[in-house]
Amino acid sequence: MVSSISLSWSSLSIALPKQRVKIDQLSNTDLILRCQEGNKPDRVAFTELLNRYQPYVDKILYNLAPDWHDRPDLAQEVWIRVYKNIQRLQEPSKFKGWLSRITTNLFYDQLRKRKRHAPPLSLDASISRGDDDDLKWEIPSDVPLPEDNLSTVEFYDLLNRAIADLPETFRVTIILREIQGLSYEEIAEITQVSLGTVKSRIARARNRLQLLLKPYLENQN
Repeated sequence: MVSSISLSWSSLSIALPKQRVKIDQLSNTDLILRCQEGNKPDRVAFTELLNRYQPYVDKILYNLAPDWHDRPDLAQEVWIRVYKNIQRLQEPSKFKGWLSRITTNLFYDQLRKRKRHAPPLSLDASISRGDDDDLKWEIPSDVPLPEDNLSTVEFYDLLNRAIADLPETFRVTIILREIQGLSYEEIAEITQVSLGTVKSRIARARNRLQLLLKPYLENQN
């Protein structure tokens, strides 16, 4: 379990004097540059950066660990790591990807520590023998837009639930690929398994999702 650290970033801006430049009007890049000035990040700028990207971190952790009750502690640890290391970020324009990697690596560190051994669910049936890239998937990274019809919203809700029901190993792998957009090589590095194992897990997870969604798709025709 992650140790709870008593920090309240949201209260920092209240304790500090007002700035002449309105922080909330700065671009993300300017915020990051301000955080990289001096020996420590500007806390007002960092608080604004946290507020802008906290939903993104929460979403990553929810996708990876929907049944973990300590996600707030993990999110707090993510921002502690960002605070300590933001000055090492060479390209501020790549902050979001950098933040994603910190969040994903922290999650997987905790997953290894927990050594959870849930009863395996077989995902071997009817696995496609074609190239893994031949399987076309579009797993949304965001909630459908308001103008999307109800059937689309229903489908994405069903898809998200199907992903959440996958065995943890398969769920994590396909989320890293389809939602986080990591390469097979990056996933292999994070999960510490072979490239072939990564491709196999993704193929099996996709096949399982296809089987789970097939009844719904057939009813739509």
